[in-house]
Amino acid sequence: MNELLPTLPAYAAAHLQLSLVALLAGVLVSVPLGVLASRHPRAARPLLAVASALQTVPSLALLAFMVPALAAIGAPSIGWLPAALGLFVYSLLPILHNTIAGMRTIDASILEAADGVGMTSAERLRRVELPLALPVILAGIRTAAVWTVGTATLATPVGARSLGHYIFGGLQTRNYSAILLGCAAAAALALLLDALVGLLELGARRRRRGPLVAGALGLLALALAAALPQLRGLVRDEVRPLVVGAKPFTEQYVLSRIVADHLERATGTPATTLESLGSTVVFDGLRSGEIDVYVDYVGTLRAVILGRTDVVDSREAALAEVREALAREGVTVAAALGFENTYVLALPRAQAESLGLTRIGDLARHAPQWTIGGDYELFHRPEWRAIEQAYDLRFAEERSMDPSLLYEATRTGEVQVIVAYSTDGRLDAYDLTTLADDRAALPPYDALVLAGPRLVADHPAALPALQALNGRIDAAQMRRMNAAVDRDGQPPAAVAAEFLAAMKN
Repeated sequence: MNELLPTLPAYAAAHLQLSLVALLAGVLVSVPLGVLASRHPRAARPLLAVASALQTVPSLALLAFMVPALAAIGAPSIGWLPAALGLFVYSLLPILHNTIAGMRTIDASILEAADGVGMTSAERLRRVELPLALPVILAGIRTAAVWTVGTATLATPVGARSLGHYIFGGLQTRNYSAILLGCAAAAALALLLDALVGLLELGARRRRRGPLVAGALGLLALALAAALPQLRGLVRDEVRPLVVGAKPFTEQYVLSRIVADHLERATGTPATTLESLGSTVVFDGLRSGEIDVYVDYVGTLRAVILGRTDVVDSREAALAEVREALAREGVTVAAALGFENTYVLALPRAQAESLGLTRIGDLARHAPQWTIGGDYELFHRPEWRAIEQAYDLRFAEERSMDPSLLYEATRTGEVQVIVAYSTDGRLDAYDLTTLADDRAALPPYDALVLAGPRLVADHPAALPALQALNGRIDAAQMRRMNAAVDRDGQPPAAVAAEFLAAMKN
């Protein structure tokens, strides 16, 4: 826990900033739309229908959709902007609904009296309708505030800094302290924001200035706290750090810290990591310059990024193909780390031995009665289709889950087989055996360090530094580093520091 606390203020401020901006945008859009709908009842139904439909979209899917949508118009496609837009959409419904409801609950006789004294429509809205509807509107804002703060924890996979960093990272590395810290901090922010908006609601309902002032000052203080890191950066004129991306599993956390620390030492430029990103999100960020460097795998690059569906038996040929294709995208292969992390089908050793299972093809007779587990991407990837076709496998059920839960699922019997990673230390920790890919259905998966165009152009010392990592990590060494995190509970940063110290010596 001690190593987590120093970073908490920065992540809490980023989380709060994201939530407040999305909530403010929701208020600025929903309240005028709600007033308009109260003036024109025919508009209320379609507006609420659209807002309700948007609310039914799974929050993570909505955030992820913002990435290609923004990329299509040339806007920054990862990080703060897609997360803020997704959260803004999620804040609309409760504010819009309560604005319409609040305006409709105003006594008609009061409105007639306002017209009778000669008020214009704008005066009546400002001096009569909004003050009377305000308690109901603020109740909707309270609901939206809690929803927004909670949903903001899901901004991590699209590259936005939030308290979800602790939750996603903790899930992958089985660091329950990190998960608890992220959940507790997000809950505390939600309760605080709810309480402050609640003071505004209380003051509006009882016509008391004290709660209104207290709530407004509290929200202003929160906004200043959220903006403080940016203000401090402007005052200090801080250098933009190098950004090292990472996908959402242990090996990537370790490698991203190795690369970041190595770059920082070699170039003298601060480096930071941006973790738990999807395959396409991190690559798009690299190509656009929002991410400077990250580690990817030949098989993933061929299948997901380059759209190849064929299998290349030769690792050298696959690497050459990827290197040439990436160069056309402005991406440089800075180093091949020296190990291959391919997909493997694994199951408990005792079960495999009792059934005589040694090859993937041996699963064919059991698959119709068994459940197989894989990560979020697997069953939508060309590699899985290649396995199905090569071995004629049809499982009773395919279950996607967080990679950190796959191994435990084999122990509890939730799944009989999993598609794991060949360098994962948990294969040994859970006493799992892997099945031979005797028909070569899976492509090579050599780990590559990719450098983006901004890094190559702006930091000439970075590329030679990355090239120094070429061939420095073999599969056994990577498996030991992964096990140190997953089995022994060491922080990825500590494992990375130990590796770099050994490399220096």
